[in-house]
Amino acid sequence: MRELFQLHDQSTAPSESKQLLEKVKASSGMIPGLYAVLAESPEALKAYVELGKIFSQSSLSDEEKTVVWQKINIENGSKFCVPAHTLVAMVMQVDKTITSALRDKTPHPNEKLDKLREFTLILVRNRRKATEEEVLAFIEAGFTRKNILEVIIGISQKVLSNYTNYLANTPLNKEFQAFAW
Repeated sequence: MRELFQLHDQSTAPSESKQLLEKVKASSGMIPGLYAVLAESPEALKAYVELGKIFSQSSLSDEEKTVVWQKINIENGSKFCVPAHTLVAMVMQVDKTITSALRDKTPHPNEKLDKLREFTLILVRNRRKATEEEVLAFIEAGFTRKNILEVIIGISQKVLSNYTNYLANTPLNKEFQAFAW
């Protein structure tokens, strides 16, 4: 796909996006390609940043957040988000066996995480349609109704990033290249 989107920085972004890009660069030392693309629409950039904050503050553990993010990224074939969230998982000190199992599509070492992976995929693949039995199996695995809604927040965030990265053909930042998928 030819490049339809500009990769913005603080000098080229619309004025409403500049402050967010500056905050991202100050906190991480870079502007991830996704943010550079989303900056075209200050509303899209703000939505992604806010959804990310909200999901990060959810009651899900870092391992559980990683499962949700990566299963959606992998299901959607996101060549940008899988490497980016591999680095995020490392920063969050998520066990490498969990990250490897997700990336390699192999069984999870933890049964509860496997139920989370399965439930996330049900919602993504079936476009929200989980049966009562599937919902009950998720809850019986130790999750809550609150967790169901938190998974939906994660899906919302990943729809915004995965779809954007696909359409924009977002190049990997050098910081993510070691984790290319």
